[in-house]
Amino acid sequence: MNINGIPRWPLVWITGAGTGIGRATALRLAEQGSDVVISGRRREILQQVADDARKAGYIGRILPLEMDVTQPDANQRALDWIEAQWRLPDLVIFNAGNHTPMTLDELSVETCRSLMDINFLAVMAGLEAVLPRMRKRGHGQVACVASLASYRGLPTAAAYGASKAALVNACEALAVELQGSGVQLQVVNPGFVRTPLTDQNPFDMPQLISPEEAAYQLVKGLGSRRFEIRFPSAFARTLALLRMLPYGLYFKLIKRSTGF
Repeated sequence: MNINGIPRWPLVWITGAGTGIGRATALRLAEQGSDVVISGRRREILQQVADDARKAGYIGRILPLEMDVTQPDANQRALDWIEAQWRLPDLVIFNAGNHTPMTLDELSVETCRSLMDINFLAVMAGLEAVLPRMRKRGHGQVACVASLASYRGLPTAAAYGASKAALVNACEALAVELQGSGVQLQVVNPGFVRTPLTDQNPFDMPQLISPEEAAYQLVKGLGSRRFEIRFPSAFARTLALLRMLPYGLYFKLIKRSTGF
């Protein structure tokens, strides 16, 4: 998305960008002319994304940054490095996350803690690092990748869905306080996207889409003023309707449709 030949977001930082939605989004933005800092734990995978962008002849550069978002002060150090090398990004996408299915028989506080650490606390640490700097500058855009699983409790997602619901709730609260600051905060709620994480799901996934389709929808949503970016649209509408049902009806419907 270019405006008069200039990318809408000249410099972007995406966490968890080695695979899946993060990778596809980084490549799409680079194709449109943005320079994109991509971070993740495995340098070789990040470098492959950069190599793919260069081989494709994309205008924007992909710039790898090895980091683990769950480490103390990792986000602060990463942002310090980006600013020292270039400047404060125009757009930050906190995409790093994990998914571990957890049935009733597998109920584990360790699984809950692990997913909360990366899906919620690590994103909050990122917001702690970037929001004050963007507010001081007077403009910027941040998107936090949550999930449609945040809408209501779903079988096998007691840990995952709760971590994403916590993130959405926190972003709702922060978005109110950011009004008038020049900084836009958005939440991204994808449905089922074909990634190594969703490959773990022990059930059929309705309206499964590719990472490339997810990246298209995500970037399109970033160009809007909407707080929530959600896709695929039909599945999102279905879950939104389920969110409105009384518990008794919802539990019966979900048990019948999922077999749990």
